[in-house]
Amino acid sequence: MYNFLDRFLVFLQTERRASTRTVEEYQKDIFGGIDFFARALGVADEALEPRFITPVLMRRYFSHLAGRGLSRNSLLRKIAAWRSFFRFLCREGIIKDNPLRKIASPRRQTRLPRVLYQTEAKRLVEAPEATDPLRLRDRAMLEVLYAAGTRIAEITGLNTGDVDLSGGYIRVFGKGAKERLVPLGDYATTALQAYLRHGRPRLIKRETGRFEEALFLNRVGQRLSPRGLRNILKAYAVKAGLPGRVSPHTLRHSFATHLLDGGADLRVVQELLGHARLSTTQVYTHLSKERLKKVYDKTHPRA
Repeated sequence: MYNFLDRFLVFLQTERRASTRTVEEYQKDIFGGIDFFARALGVADEALEPRFITPVLMRRYFSHLAGRGLSRNSLLRKIAAWRSFFRFLCREGIIKDNPLRKIASPRRQTRLPRVLYQTEAKRLVEAPEATDPLRLRDRAMLEVLYAAGTRIAEITGLNTGDVDLSGGYIRVFGKGAKERLVPLGDYATTALQAYLRHGRPRLIKRETGRFEEALFLNRVGQRLSPRGLRNILKAYAVKAGLPGRVSPHTLRHSFATHLLDGGADLRVVQELLGHARLSTTQVYTHLSKERLKKVYDKTHPRA
């Protein structure tokens, strides 16, 4: 089983272009399942084979996870990992039938994502004082996050060739290596111009002798990691005086909600976010209605 898992993880990285975090989560989820199945069947982990795993055994495993108090969304993630793994095994001819094919997934718990008010978003993106290469980078990065609504893996995966400053676009590779063009707006374009002209050239370490194509570099001249971006954002959120946890996805949610608040068409927002299904984007319509109601309750004299 472990050999097949290694091949599957390579497939995720190379063909699906999944983020490092996604690959790590899938690996962790499948490792946990292998342990359970080996114990249930009374075999060693190394002796477990995909053909041993039946739909009945899969149901036992998911019941076991639910009994441990696992949240519904965490359970859904594990089901998705195993479903994708078995789909890969079927495609490779290792097994004939996917034991998850007839197992229905529970409904996802819909939680409205936190968003920033426009004034809060403005304070956040303007928090870096563009006085040195790193702060020029930070300002450009935050402006792009808010202007384009990118996922964290998408923005850290940007290369210099993905930026069209004359047209005001960036080329983004989303989930499943799907490519999309996203407009930047004047503020993000201006911040990127300043970073590319005065910041990035001073971050490049020419003595290494290698060309770094990444758009956003860390202090040693290499591609900025998702963890590095999260830490940077956390520091500026504190500086901007924003309450609660602010993540890159908070800016993505804010991007979508502010577009809808301004009258943008839902399908346009779907395209900009890179969502495969319109139903994924529709959560923001509920969010917008909640925000409108709060404003109404707060401001209307007879609310």
